[in-house]
Amino acid sequence: MSISKEKTPNCKVVLLGESGVGKTCIISRYINGTYDEKSESTNGASYASKTISYENIGKSLQFDIWDTAGQERYRALTKFFYKDAAIAILVYDITRKESFDEMKNYWYNQLKNFSGKNIIIGIAGNKSDLYDKEAVSEEEARKFASEIGAIFRLTSAFNNNNIDELFNAVGNLYLDPKFQDDINLEKHEKKGENVTKLTTDDLHVKKK
Repeated sequence: MSISKEKTPNCKVVLLGESGVGKTCIISRYINGTYDEKSESTNGASYASKTISYENIGKSLQFDIWDTAGQERYRALTKFFYKDAAIAILVYDITRKESFDEMKNYWYNQLKNFSGKNIIIGIAGNKSDLYDKEAVSEEEARKFASEIGAIFRLTSAFNNNNIDELFNAVGNLYLDPKFQDDINLEKHEKKGENVTKLTTDDLHVKKK
């Protein structure tokens, strides 16, 4: 299927999680195809973008990706990056149980409080290359993802495991026509407009 010539939509993505879980490395691997072993903790936030083509549906999408700092001193700033985000990827380190607990108890709650109600959530159980040091079982993580309706992948920025797959999965969901209808409805609601969501059963075409 050929790619549509329509204007490529922009999709704001935020990566959230504790410092050291590998958010910056995930983005570097996804954007540049490289692993930066010496990457330093993000101060505040950083930005990168990537346009991908979905041959299966004939559409393209530009991800505007924000890498947010996980340190506690930046938490008050981070909440501003939730605004207008269509996708949030929660990241934890599978070898650090505390990073998983913080993802559940702090970062997810922040999303509930400050993001739009239709935000797509992905969960990255990062550093899967260190599986022998696992402190959080895949079963526990998948259970939490299922409870909140999130897309889950075990990832590794080091060996490039499931990075593209995670972004492709959330992008496919974003481009789904039903999700786009929900986003448009939410925008109208924020403006205080009364909108009736129509189904195909509601539409009646008069014959000539």
